[in-house]
Amino acid sequence: MEPLKTVEGRAYPLGVKNVDTDMIIPAKWLKTISRVGMGKGAFEAMREVSGNVFDDPEYQGSPVLIAGDNFGCGSSREHAAWALNDMGIKVVIAPSFSDIFSGNAFKNGILTVVLPQEAVDRLMEVAKTDPIHVDLETQTVTTPFQDRFRFELDPFRKACLLGGLDEIGLTLERTGGIDRFEQRRDAEQPWIKPVLA
Repeated sequence: MEPLKTVEGRAYPLGVKNVDTDMIIPAKWLKTISRVGMGKGAFEAMREVSGNVFDDPEYQGSPVLIAGDNFGCGSSREHAAWALNDMGIKVVIAPSFSDIFSGNAFKNGILTVVLPQEAVDRLMEVAKTDPIHVDLETQTVTTPFQDRFRFELDPFRKACLLGGLDEIGLTLERTGGIDRFEQRRDAEQPWIKPVLA
């Protein structure tokens, strides 16, 4: 996972409430275990509507998505986070998120920012013409118009995102302790040590 410190750029001004994981990535795309190419299926039903924000050239490649309340509700499919990642989305801003989606997003290096509806409405307006800046270290979202919105984040999640640490990365940080444990166990309980043929 890549470290996430700041993200700046245009934002998809979606703003729709109750976007569930099936809307993010339809079930027919779940037949793969590869994360590559999932972005092609992201928001497929919405993309069928002419003039949708995801196919507007002005927003292509935007690293931020501004959504409505209860984003990511529905099933627990991690593919939703994979699809957003494959689209290049690093930050999702909304008034609230499904707990499962928020956890899946975090595990895949996506920052979920919870802001009050008034702040989300303001960012939706700014996103139509200008970039948005998200700073994880200061936990702020700012605009070129001097708007400044502070967000809360669990300190553990913040540290992991800043360090680019997923579950494997966290485990690898403890290899010294794991090695010492295995050496001690092998000395104290040699019958447990596997025999290599």
